[in-house]
Amino acid sequence: MTSILIFAGSARRGAFSKQLAAAATTVVAQAGAKPTLIDLADFEAPLYNADLEDGAGIPQSVLDFRRLVATHHGLMIATPEYNGFVTPLLLNMLCWASRPSPGDDFGSVFQARPVALMPSSPGRLGGVRVIPRLRDVLAELGMVPVPGFVTVPAAASAFTSRGRLADATAETGLVALADRLLDASRPR
Repeated sequence: MTSILIFAGSARRGAFSKQLAAAATTVVAQAGAKPTLIDLADFEAPLYNADLEDGAGIPQSVLDFRRLVATHHGLMIATPEYNGFVTPLLLNMLCWASRPSPGDDFGSVFQARPVALMPSSPGRLGGVRVIPRLRDVLAELGMVPVPGFVTVPAAASAFTSRGRLADATAETGLVALADRLLDASRPR
């Protein structure tokens, strides 16, 4: 069964991106795949610094995150944008997790890993400005962003009481994005 790791680029309680990640989890399960929803807040890591890595090695939380990435066929990332850019939390975790670790046999966990992107924002643009920047970061790490993305503007009112997207077009877009990711992630 195809397994998809889903997480948000925000650690804030009640973050719209966390709500979007939860909605994606439901969609992936309904598509017949195995979703795993995690919270990056559970994987604390200091700000990446090569001196820290040289002195203490890669933090256990990062090794745990690397293991999750390596044992899933694809990723779905729901994220806000910070001034049009990738959140510091997400960027820091990607930096740490990209480091080779003598403590695991996973190698480059991001290489050729399919990934779907889903920005959200309380504003009208839905976080769309983060897409090209995040795609660049992910591509440099060797990941393969699937075509398209889903944006969730006006995110404060975008979700139903059941955690689904209230707008039918957005929900249909999320289902289509998940289908594209599953197609790209199926073991061959």
